[in-house]
Amino acid sequence: MYLLGYDIGSSSIKAALVETRTGRIAGATQHPEREMPIMATHTDWAEQHPSDWWDAVCAATKKLLQQTGIAPSDIAAIGISYQMHGLVIVDEHGEVLRPSIIWCDSRAVNIGQQAFERLGEKYCLEHYLNSPGNFTASKLRWVSEQEPDIFARIHKFMLPGDYIAFRMTGEIRSTVTGLSEGVLWDFAENTFAKKLLEQYNIPEKMLPEIVPVFTNQGKLTSEAAAALGLAAGTVIGYRAGDQPNNALSLNVLRPGEVAATGGTSGVVYAVASRPVFDAQQRVNSFAHVNFMPENPLTGVLLCINGAGSQYRWLRQHIGDPGLSYHDMEQLAASAGTGADGVTILPFGNGAERMLGNRIIGSRMIGLNLNRHEKRHLYRAALEGIAFSFVYGVKMMGEMGISVKTLRAGNDNLFQSAIFSSTIATLLDAEIELIATTGAVGAAKAAGVSVGIFNSVEEAMQGGVSAGRYEPDTEHEPYQQAYERWKNELVRALTG
Repeated sequence: MYLLGYDIGSSSIKAALVETRTGRIAGATQHPEREMPIMATHTDWAEQHPSDWWDAVCAATKKLLQQTGIAPSDIAAIGISYQMHGLVIVDEHGEVLRPSIIWCDSRAVNIGQQAFERLGEKYCLEHYLNSPGNFTASKLRWVSEQEPDIFARIHKFMLPGDYIAFRMTGEIRSTVTGLSEGVLWDFAENTFAKKLLEQYNIPEKMLPEIVPVFTNQGKLTSEAAAALGLAAGTVIGYRAGDQPNNALSLNVLRPGEVAATGGTSGVVYAVASRPVFDAQQRVNSFAHVNFMPENPLTGVLLCINGAGSQYRWLRQHIGDPGLSYHDMEQLAASAGTGADGVTILPFGNGAERMLGNRIIGSRMIGLNLNRHEKRHLYRAALEGIAFSFVYGVKMMGEMGISVKTLRAGNDNLFQSAIFSSTIATLLDAEIELIATTGAVGAAKAAGVSVGIFNSVEEAMQGGVSAGRYEPDTEHEPYQQAYERWKNELVRALTG
């Protein structure tokens, strides 16, 4: 038997089939090959048609079945990971009323800030763990203010993954994890965010039905099965936003475990034993996939805009675009720890949340034109990006979050030994690389709901290790370079 997982991104839809007995990835694909369009008809807007997601899900599924030759009847369950914070609204017939306002749309920032002030910062943080911000609830309020005729026709609102599950099952449902990412869950009262809905004049009847993350969330209708090329009655057994799902895929389920990604931007996702918040709002906190009222595990999410974008820029504009990242790594290694005094602050990709939404730009400091070469810049960039991860994790430590193990996918920056070893050494924590994807994790998670696995922990065991980094015993050079980097950051923030 097999399990089918989807990762509903804003760029493409990824799908994967996992063999239940061995955990082997039987096949994986994505659609479309080129990125899906994002509509930006106004400054700071970002919208997509939910029907485009569905069409891509259908195309990816058929492509995957054709590639693998697996019979639809051999698929035991389906899991869904999806882009977070988006808004989908439908009428009483299930018809989408307007394009989805997706995660990177910022039109509702002022609405969220006003609610934060009116409800009170203390109340919002203690009950929602976040400011209403630019999340799903605030986007829905924008619709009510700016498109009242459309708002009057709303039957239900959903998150992107809820919409895909709705197209599959005909049932409009969501989860506590999902609602919390939209700032629609009250952790103190263990119910939906009633006071925020009242503040926004959103009727409770618009809320989707709440179901557990790991359960039979519905079955494929005959119509959906025909569109997908799957068997009617197949169970949808799991759904979660992409960041908590990425953590699950990396077997980050317990306090002390941290998931990280190092792509164009960086993400650190830590698990806390209880609901926690940052009074300075440098991070966001949501219910983790295995959150239960009696065991309220919370995911704390830190984003770093200036990560891989810094290294890519260096390669394209100062280095040699024909040079591979492996070649750059070899050159950087010859520069030695600390890059002979060169320091790079990698914050040139816009405002940084963990720096109080300041825009300080990317900065190169200590460059000696008589001594330094490209290799020193490569090393300083890798170290500077690693230092920003360490800085963020230590900031989480102020919230009482510990780091015993950090896990990452075997891609992007974490393939660099310099980058990974720097983080491991300064955090005094092991870094483990896992060969997995969000779609694979979603597939395995669905197996819990149909009894293939006895627990989430069992489902995530056996991930293929792609490498491991231990702290360097020569700690002092790393610490000296990090202290120099922090001093330069303070100067940039106060100068």
